[in-house]
Amino acid sequence: MVAAAAFAAHPSTAAAAALQRHSVRPGQQFCVPIGTATPRQRRLPATMLSVTNAVTSRSPVSARAAPRELTFPILVNSLTGKMGKAVAEAAVSAGLQLVPVSFSAIEVPGGKLNICDRDIHIHDPSESERILGSLAKDYPDMIVVDYTVPDAVNANAELYCKLGLPFVMGTTGGDRQLLNKTVLDANVFAVISPQMGKQVVAFLAAMEIMAEKFPGAFAGYKLEVMESHQATKLDVSGTAKAVISCFNKLGVPFDLNEVNLVRDSEEQVAIVGVPEEHLSGHAFHNYHLTSPDETVSFEFQHNVCGRSIYAEGTVDAVLFLHKKIQDGANKKLYDMIDVLREGNMR
Repeated sequence: MVAAAAFAAHPSTAAAAALQRHSVRPGQQFCVPIGTATPRQRRLPATMLSVTNAVTSRSPVSARAAPRELTFPILVNSLTGKMGKAVAEAAVSAGLQLVPVSFSAIEVPGGKLNICDRDIHIHDPSESERILGSLAKDYPDMIVVDYTVPDAVNANAELYCKLGLPFVMGTTGGDRQLLNKTVLDANVFAVISPQMGKQVVAFLAAMEIMAEKFPGAFAGYKLEVMESHQATKLDVSGTAKAVISCFNKLGVPFDLNEVNLVRDSEEQVAIVGVPEEHLSGHAFHNYHLTSPDETVSFEFQHNVCGRSIYAEGTVDAVLFLHKKIQDGANKKLYDMIDVLREGNMR
């Protein structure tokens, strides 16, 4: 008996499907054949069942515009990064006002970047408290989006809270318990999530429900995990960590150091099936379960090309947070599950 469940359907991966189904041994390499704002304004031969598609090739700029009555200022920190730039483009496309200021330790020519025909002034992070304090007065409805670096997560959150600025934290890393405590103590509105892709978050939520309702359901099974990301990402992703945690609760022993991290571009193209144009930005994950007698297999897969899925999810989180602020909600700290439950996504 062979059972398969696939959670992605990027057309470019079809040709490499047969290669993906070969055994992936933890710790081993793959081998063949397998609008600027104005102040105050593997192995499974069975047919794959596509449950959800976590891949989007759509540019953030092509997203449908948000209702104009929700227009408000958004400041993206940092716009010198690819994720920050993608969020800014998605925000402008959604009709939000892009505050013409950002922060980065990376020097840019003339101290400015052009995003969607808007000049954005880039300041050193050492100036952030002074400048953000001034901007908070000029843009009283401003929401900050943070896509900086893991080492800056807690310090940035403390600054936003000190200034009373609502924010969406998309940056991974840092001390997450301290991060949540900082927000709760300051009573500031915030959405915090290491994963902003709405469909991926829904998949994670389903995994968590399964783990909670059916603990030990996969006891005795063997788990193999492969994840492929751009070469600059050296650690195991937060998404993979969350999924593995669910499998642990389901009775499957697995340690993070067993994850097969694929970062070599040649292997990513030839073996994993990553399109060459997305080598600099992708997330291909595969979780393969095998029963003790090897007669039953389950395979969970989600493949993401590009960054638009995260950018659009981030904009939805910003819109969600703005509405909570306008409604005077009692709850202040939210995550992407809360955004999904609201159901008012574009």
